[in-house]
Amino acid sequence: MPAGAPFTRLGIVVGMEAEAALIRPFFPNARFGISGATLDGARRATSTLLACGVDAVLSFGLAAGLDPALYAGIVLLPRHVVVDGARIPTDPAFSDWLGQGLRSVQRGDLLQSDVIVSDAPRKAELFARSGCEGLDMESGVVAQVCSERKVPFAVLRVVCDPADRTLPAAAVVALQADGEIALGPILRSVLAHPGQIPALIQVGRDAGRARKAMRAMLQRRFRGDS
Repeated sequence: MPAGAPFTRLGIVVGMEAEAALIRPFFPNARFGISGATLDGARRATSTLLACGVDAVLSFGLAAGLDPALYAGIVLLPRHVVVDGARIPTDPAFSDWLGQGLRSVQRGDLLQSDVIVSDAPRKAELFARSGCEGLDMESGVVAQVCSERKVPFAVLRVVCDPADRTLPAAAVVALQADGEIALGPILRSVLAHPGQIPALIQVGRDAGRARKAMRAMLQRRFRGDS
């Protein structure tokens, strides 16, 4: 457990196995729950972690950007998660501990979405309505479940697809329920609509940039503690 951590048994909820692999070296003793980027999966993952006795939960991974000023690779450490118009606060001690000594993280609110938001006009609409910096599908469930059970939670996300980026169809069908990448649906989508290949390549570049930025942040923060 990293020095000074405000928990003894950490649970981490992610959408994909690749996200778990990114943070696992820094929290080797944490328990992980993989949602497969679905609401039911996130609820099961969070509830299972709490049943296993974790005393804090972190929602970790990639996020969509809503604020047009944020580019791929910007790390989000939100103070609130907005769910159905309600602003649920993350645990201040947990969040401050995660961001200790880091000046580049963004602390604006994160929006919960029940569905994948893949097109730029919809992102712009959600930003205008909510003012939130980013969006994901797991954090709202983590916030609701942990708040109901009075368990501290925090959110650490990195912008993968910026606000002005519309995701190609192949990227939307890429995720399986177990958190792995579904190559079959991607190939079928590309074969049916080969014109999306340049956009798919850009998505891959954005994802690589986001993971690199998050890994660098974790190394800066926990190199001496883990």
